[in-house]
Amino acid sequence: MSFLSGWSANRKPFGAIPVARDPPGAVDPCNPMMVRYSLPYGSRSMTAADFRRIALSLEGVEEYSHAGLPAFRVGGRKFASLASQAGGYGNLMLTLEQQAAFVEEAPEVFLPIPGGWGKMGHTHIRLAAASQDVLMGALRTAWKMRIEKNAKTSGKRRPSSPRRGKADRKRGKR
Repeated sequence: MSFLSGWSANRKPFGAIPVARDPPGAVDPCNPMMVRYSLPYGSRSMTAADFRRIALSLEGVEEYSHAGLPAFRVGGRKFASLASQAGGYGNLMLTLEQQAAFVEEAPEVFLPIPGGWGKMGHTHIRLAAASQDVLMGALRTAWKMRIEKNAKTSGKRRPSSPRRGKADRKRGKR
C-alpha cells in the first residue's frame, strides 16, 4: 500500500495557496502555515499604528516612553510595547502559559522574545502576519493579565525605609 493511496483527485497538494476559485477566507488544512490565525483572504496586515490604536482603546491604558520607545501601561505597570517595531514586532507581557498557548496555536504570528525576557513570558507578535482580531485578542489578554496582577499586588506595601546599597556603605552613608 502506497502512502498516496488515500490521496483524492480533488485534494490540494501540500503547501497549496488558495486561488481565485476558493471562497474568501479559505484555508488549506494541508499547509501548516495556514492555520486559523492566518490573515483571512482580503484582510490587511497590522502595523505599529494599529497596535497603538488598539492598545489605547483598552480601558485605563496610557502610552509612555520606556527607554525612548513607545510602551503601554495600565495601573502604572507595562503590559505591551513597540520596542521592536523596527523589526516588525509588537511586544506583549504574558504569563509563560499564555505564551506557550499563543506560540503553539499560531507560530507564524507569535514567538518568545529571544533571551531572558522570553523566558519570563515576553512575546513578540509579528504585526504583518496578524489580523486585527488576533492583535486585539493578544493585547486584551496581556492587558487583562496586567490588571489581574495589579489587583493581587495592590494590597502589598513596599518597605518604608530606603534601601542602602553596597555603594552607599563604601561612601560612609548609614
